[in-house]
Amino acid sequence: MAAAVTTGVIHLTDRTPDVSGADMVAALVPPPQFDGATFETYRADDAYPSQQAAKEKLIAFSGGGAAAPVRRGLFSKAPKIEPTKPGVYLDGGFGVGKTHLLASIYHAMPARRKYFGSFIEYTALVGALGYQKAVELFRGADLLCIDEFELDDPGDTMVMTRLLGELVPGGTRLAATSNTPPNALGEGRFAAQDFLREINAMSASFETLRIDGVDFRQRALDGHAVVLDDEAYTVAIADAAASGLVSDDAFGDLVAHLARVHPSRYIRLIDGLATIGLRDVVTLEDQSAALRLVAFVDRAYDAQVPIRATGVALDRVFGEDMLGGGYRKKYLRAISRLNALTHS
Repeated sequence: MAAAVTTGVIHLTDRTPDVSGADMVAALVPPPQFDGATFETYRADDAYPSQQAAKEKLIAFSGGGAAAPVRRGLFSKAPKIEPTKPGVYLDGGFGVGKTHLLASIYHAMPARRKYFGSFIEYTALVGALGYQKAVELFRGADLLCIDEFELDDPGDTMVMTRLLGELVPGGTRLAATSNTPPNALGEGRFAAQDFLREINAMSASFETLRIDGVDFRQRALDGHAVVLDDEAYTVAIADAAASGLVSDDAFGDLVAHLARVHPSRYIRLIDGLATIGLRDVVTLEDQSAALRLVAFVDRAYDAQVPIRATGVALDRVFGEDMLGGGYRKKYLRAISRLNALTHS
């Protein structure tokens, strides 16, 4: 068997990755950048007390802490113990460390069977295995961590709420992140009122923890996404290709290619890459293409693959109409991540 290519230039448009159900299951672990995430390495911002408060609650949820016993007199009443919900739901803006905290739960919880994946990964796995086989796979799991719980269509709502509804009675604990409170999922995107019962059923499984703050990526950066001219781009790609595997694609070609690859396979599109090169970036006006790009950016950010680009700055890749619509938070998160990756 020929050795895998580790240096040089490839085109993402030449890749048509295939991912099996077994591969999807094996990938349900925190992304590499959060391999070592712990509660100790989460730096709560003193200006936003909700961050430290959420951290302390999550340590207890993970089994890493408990309230100290209280001494009581012989005839004193025991304090009322509030029932705990099987799940925690981290609601907050992008860049406040929700995924870091989610990965910390995963690493801290002494669980025999635990899974960590994005919302897209779970729904794709259900699609690959079939609903009943997915239920059998996850039944009895100690913990499911679900990153970026965002419902983009009614089908996803039904699948995930019913899946979680079957797992919780068996003792499965849940931890999820989102930019939207669970009772507002789907708002502005589809007829959420038609699925209110399913959404409320899911919401009842979670204790919502609000995490306020400002985007840590923007705190660390100054200005917009980096744009290269053609000459600088050519040099950057050549330099990166000398020591690693680099992709080089026209932006329009990549966007068209993403429509032919299921989002669950985007992680395989960038497998082994040290740098992503995008030529002639333009502002997108098609919502479906924009949402596919968001999913691609999420995978590139998880893998921490730098991006080099020409054309329109990548923080201006989504049209104004999109930024004012129901997917606004998703686009803003993607912009934040694109900005960071062009500075990497």
